Amino acid sequence: MIEILSVENMRKSDANTIESGIPGRELMFKAGKAVFESVKEWKSPVAVICGTGNNAGDGYVIADFLTKAGLDCTVFLSEERFSADGKYYYDFLKNSNVKTRVWNGEELSGFGTIVDCILGTGFKGEVKGKARDLIKEINRSGAFVVAVDINSGINGDSGLPGGFITNKDDNGFVISDITVSIGSFKPGHFLNMAKDVMKQKINCDIGIKPVDRPFYLAEKEDIKDCFSKRLNFSHKGTYGYTAIIGGSEKYSGAIRLAYLANAAMRSGAGVVKVGLPASLIHDVNPHILESTVFPLSDSAGALVFNKEEIKDLIGNVKTVAIGMGIGISEETEKAVGFLLKNYPGKLIIDADGLTVLSRLDRDLIRKAKGTVILTPHLKEFSRLSGLPMEEIQTSPIISAENYAKDTGVILLLKGTSTIITDGERTFIVDAGCPGMATAGSGDVLSGILSAVCAYINDPLMAVTAGAYINGKAGETAEKKTNPVSMIASDTVSCIPEVITGLL
Repeated sequence: MIEILSVENMRKSDANTIESGIPGRELMFKAGKAVFESVKEWKSPVAVICGTGNNAGDGYVIADFLTKAGLDCTVFLSEERFSADGKYYYDFLKNSNVKTRVWNGEELSGFGTIVDCILGTGFKGEVKGKARDLIKEINRSGAFVVAVDINSGINGDSGLPGGFITNKDDNGFVISDITVSIGSFKPGHFLNMAKDVMKQKINCDIGIKPVDRPFYLAEKEDIKDCFSKRLNFSHKGTYGYTAIIGGSEKYSGAIRLAYLANAAMRSGAGVVKVGLPASLIHDVNPHILESTVFPLSDSAGALVFNKEEIKDLIGNVKTVAIGMGIGISEETEKAVGFLLKNYPGKLIIDADGLTVLSRLDRDLIRKAKGTVILTPHLKEFSRLSGLPMEEIQTSPIISAENYAKDTGVILLLKGTSTIITDGERTFIVDAGCPGMATAGSGDVLSGILSAVCAYINDPLMAVTAGAYINGKAGETAEKKTNPVSMIASDTVSCIPEVITGLL
């Protein structure tokens, strides 16, 4: 796993490293050297664009290495103002005859590489004035762009810009070909707009150890560790029975349940029991031949809660997933409430189940008999938590951790990258693609989760593994189709290929 530090954690960790006896000037040198060595092909001439803080100091060190390597390098200053350590390296540049000058609006289109050292990870707010003009010029230059630590104008915690985006040429943030993070990755390297503005990202460790608890980026090897060898001396019950409760005539029940059931089977469930309104059985049966269909009482294609039927359905299952396409009636509320109070296994609540959950007393969640796993997107989480969507989007990890800690759930917050947390441990899964922004994708995720949670013992790692498989299957499907034509069943078809790579 790769550590991810919040901006505040990074600030404190950097200060602690300096207090322990490593001068800030030395860390700045290490940072600049690491960036220089991380870029394999520098296209000359190179422009290093520097602001006024320590991020600019990294740029001065980079410029010195570039010049010594024989590349034509020019340092452009936004203004002649420096941090203490930055001034040391700027004076060193002046004594080394490196070309430096204040930028006065000239075009940068003649440079092969541009290094963005305008703003660092600590920047908040909207980029204005000369810095914004510089960013605009970098983006339209056509050069290969290297962003140091994080793209100027992008918040290090949220991955969002601080101001209104007017158009692609004047957007207030740098779009990079490669972003070289210093010390540790920050959440803003993965969340919200990060994938759209950073074509590639790498991290350079310069010896800064975290002071506070980090978050973690889940890697393939971490997910592989979740899968044990399947033995000949085993049977379908060894790998878990799972129940999926969902569907209604109004919400395309047959197809949605097919996505769910097939995703669960392809993800390794021993048996999938599909609980659905009885009137949908004939529509669903042709699509889910390997699963067991369990009819539930209904009225006009909508669930009618029957305690004895639900008890019969969940009696021998390790996981239950409920909510997908089931509707938001009082009958659904009764079913969700009953499961919270009575089901001792892993309970996955998604879609309509989350909507009705937001109307129930939060103590029902806190006192749940089993392990509760919630999988909201931004709007659903806003309803659950009572937080404004803007607050969640700007502080997604903290919002998710606080809710998980308060309720005792495992929360999977959907987004361009997925946040999974129990309030104590937090993982980010940086997998997924634009082609997954299509109807049914959330159902596929729920199906995968219902399976892996049945046979992976650590529930937090099981949810993380499910998110990883879902994202990687989506990426594989997009490569075989395209972002426009891809549909959710394409993701399901690629689940086996992803799991093969994990075994």
